[in-house]
Formats: sequence, C-alpha cells, structure tokens
Amino acid sequence: MQEVGLRGEAAERKRQADLEEARQQRLRWEAAKRRATTEYAEAYRVRHLEAQEEAWRRAAGLAEYVSALRLHAESLPTGPARDEAEAWITWAESHVQRLNPLNGSPLLPDIPEPRPEDLKPFMRGWSPYGPTY
Repeated sequence: MQEVGLRGEAAERKRQADLEEARQQRLRWEAAKRRATTEYAEAYRVRHLEAQEEAWRRAAGLAEYVSALRLHAESLPTGPARDEAEAWITWAESHVQRLNPLNGSPLLPDIPEPRPEDLKPFMRGWSPYGPTY
C-alpha cells in the first residue's frame, strides 16, 4: 500500500515537473516570437527602403530620358508630330513625378501583422505556430 502511495507521489512530482517544463518552454517560445516579430519588422523596413531607393533611381533615370525627349521634341517642326511628342512628354513627366518617392513625405511604413510563415525565417528553430509544433 505504501508503494502505491509513493508511486502516486512520484507521478504527481513528474506531472508538476512536466507542467513547469511546458511553462518554461512556452516562455522561451514567446520570447523567440517577440524577437522574430521585431526582426521581421526591421526586415520589412529595409525592403521598403530599398524599394524606395530603386523607385527613386528609376525615376531619376526616366527624368533624364524625358529631358532628352523634350530636347528632341523641341527640334521637331511645328505640327502633329511635335504635338504628339509633347503630349507624350507631358504624360511621362507626370508619371515620373508619381514614381519618385521624394515627391511625398518620407514616412515610416506601416508594418503588417506578420503571419506565421512571415516569422519562420526569424524563429531560429522554433515553430512560428507554437512551442509544441
């Protein structure tokens, strides 16, 4: 009878230890998820900045091209061909203005709520779905 009681106590200690280990594992996972979310946000900002820089360079290149177009159009004789070229240039200048991110206020991008798959590269071996997956 005493052996049954000892086994019950041992089982209860094991159950308590297992619960504590699961709690500790969840805390470690939550810390990993917070770190991954921070790293995801940083990576998102970097991608946004790089996309803006790429758009700025593209706009600068197109602006240079549109300037060359304007010089060429000015050399055309007055008439329909020149009118069409000027209409095209007007549209192109407007497009370049819209494309250039420096024509707006620089703002910190809104970071979308990361999905589990977004966090995966930053979880360092943890599952983004939870500590037991």
